[in-house]
Amino acid sequence: MRFKPKFFTLLQQGISKQQIVNDVIAGIIVGIIALPLAIAFAVASGVSPEKGIITAIIAGTIISALGGSRVQIGGPTGAFIIILYAIVEQYGINTLYISTMMAGIILIIFGLFKFGNLLKYFPNPLIVGFTSGIAVVIFSTQVKDALGLDIEKLPSGFFEKWALYFNSIDSLNYDALGLTIITILISLYSKKITTKIPGSFIAIMLLTVSVQVFDIQVTTIETFFGTINNDIHFILPVFNFDDINIYLTTAITIALLGGVESLLSAVVADGMIGGSHRSNTELIAQGIANIITPFFGGIPATGAIARTAANINNGGRTPIAGIVHSFVLLLIMLFFIDYAKHIPMAVLSGILIVVAFNMSEYKHFVSILKGSPYDYIILLITFILTVLVDLTVAIEAGVMLSALLLMKRMADIQHYQFVKNDDANDIENYDNLPDAISVYEIGGPLFFASAKQYAQELQKYGSSAKILIIRMRHVSFMDNTALHNFREVIDLLKNNGVIILTSGTNNDVFKNLKEHNIVTLIEEKHMHRTYKRAVEEALQLIKNT
Repeated sequence: MRFKPKFFTLLQQGISKQQIVNDVIAGIIVGIIALPLAIAFAVASGVSPEKGIITAIIAGTIISALGGSRVQIGGPTGAFIIILYAIVEQYGINTLYISTMMAGIILIIFGLFKFGNLLKYFPNPLIVGFTSGIAVVIFSTQVKDALGLDIEKLPSGFFEKWALYFNSIDSLNYDALGLTIITILISLYSKKITTKIPGSFIAIMLLTVSVQVFDIQVTTIETFFGTINNDIHFILPVFNFDDINIYLTTAITIALLGGVESLLSAVVADGMIGGSHRSNTELIAQGIANIITPFFGGIPATGAIARTAANINNGGRTPIAGIVHSFVLLLIMLFFIDYAKHIPMAVLSGILIVVAFNMSEYKHFVSILKGSPYDYIILLITFILTVLVDLTVAIEAGVMLSALLLMKRMADIQHYQFVKNDDANDIENYDNLPDAISVYEIGGPLFFASAKQYAQELQKYGSSAKILIIRMRHVSFMDNTALHNFREVIDLLKNNGVIILTSGTNNDVFKNLKEHNIVTLIEEKHMHRTYKRAVEEALQLIKNT
């Protein structure tokens, strides 16, 4: 079945009272976290602040109730900023509404045709490349408010923006700069004092009050946008057939980015809770949310990785948490929104700069640069195109380049040296091994298209054993995506008490495993050149327990 919401399945299975309590608490905390982000993302996208909150309320509820993930939190995200700003700036808010609804229809079609399964064909360097690129672009859009520069309108080009910043540096507002720096410091270091209240929320409360009390002259949401509306009402966007090409182009971009972002968030969540999401159901739910939300003045929504992670870290394990998060935002909007108009723009910029930093994945970026040339070529091309051109071109180019390099890599397989002393005659009778020992042989090279499947199989076979032997004699190479997934599943199995042994790893693969600290994770003493030696150690370990 293509559409089977996790929430319905969990309701049929039953949810414990304690878990409901945990979900409600997590939902309240995530709702507080989501408030400044929803406002900041809306403002940065070129729309009024309440539209971000409306999106988090309506889309967040639908995505949690109908989605394919237990813990996904939906709403506006930083990934959309550069796209939405360009649409609003060029074509107006009505075009954004129509494009969002059409993107929703496209997402539903993706789900019905099981396109959610195609995410595994997006290599990890491509994903890191455009995610890091988005982070750089978000940062570059926030410099104006972070420094309080006197700039009426920002150009769309990356280099043009920075040229204008340098030319306008004489208008630097030191009060705004101070607020930005304090916001960043609070957001980064408040968790050393408390993990229950997010640093962004503390920064907004503390600095907004300070600006009002000490009459600090900086731009606020009110001076920039005017009064924030606190009502949610039905609107009917106008469809103009003459603009159908504009609608389709922007809708496809929103759908592609929203689909990838939501499924990435769900995959990250799966790794954190040891679960498994339903990708096609998730796409359909995202589609429904994006069709309905514009009728109430909302903007595109998708799964939010940071808020989803916060939900999990605070005990959320069912969609109840996501629904509660939306309800908390609704209460804030109805009864406390008047206070939000006094929030300084520099504070929102500080929050978004922290968001951009967290999105940048700089450690992962650097690790890919140290790896295979195939991987860092994809990474750099995608990153550069995201920053200097746009996301759609970057993803298209990244996928095409990945396919071309994969064909080249497969053609070069004959140049890899296999470990000769791990031959098929060592030990082949798996049936004589104790039930506590499982054996899994990887039948070929590990790259982005097969990495997810192998990771799932390893988890399946390993979770029922005390010792798992992984035969790797036929693994001629592992790309960055495979190494990333392999490390995650090894880490998960080890946390569950499974001892991992390997055999037959060739020198090139062993070097890659060492560079990614997987050798340290498995322990080098458990990595054998022959299958026979691995079995002997496994039997000895069983004997000693």
